[in-house]
Amino acid sequence: MTIIPTKLPGCYLIEPKIIRDDRGYFMEAFNEKEFVANVGSGVHFVQQNQSQSKMGVLRGLHYQTGEHAQAKLIRVLSGSILDVAVDIRPESETYGQYFSVELSAENNRQLFIPRGFAHGFQVLSNDTTVFYNSDNFYNPAYEAGIIYDDPTIAVDWRAESSLPLISEKDKNLPTFEKSIKVW
Repeated sequence: MTIIPTKLPGCYLIEPKIIRDDRGYFMEAFNEKEFVANVGSGVHFVQQNQSQSKMGVLRGLHYQTGEHAQAKLIRVLSGSILDVAVDIRPESETYGQYFSVELSAENNRQLFIPRGFAHGFQVLSNDTTVFYNSDNFYNPAYEAGIIYDDPTIAVDWRAESSLPLISEKDKNLPTFEKSIKVW
């Protein structure tokens, strides 16, 4: 696998080596030894999550605060998404900046997002299944988020329509300036 640093320190795009033959393909989705050698630290994943969504759904921007912050390794099992990571670490040189990438079942890319980031995604195809590992357990008392259309961050969601399908909870998230800070 190839681990590629993004413009946001600590956030990495992972491209697997895919071995194809007439039976299909094989790929190594995660290798802790390679991960540590390239990222510089080990992550112990303790929870796996999966969601299924239809085209136009937008989930996020979500994060957990304080000691309940989560690092995530995101991949798509079917369909495609525009995956977005926002640096919300106040001491970071890229504070308030985002990185986005298309993840799909076809390209098999993964995105590693360290603690101290908000995360969200826009679904680009029907019947999309997203799977991710977290290094900390979800705790609803420490859940926070930023409204998807925040003007300070100004994420280009590449949405087909101006009105994505979002949950009532996500519609009521605060702006970046009013959000709960991670650290």
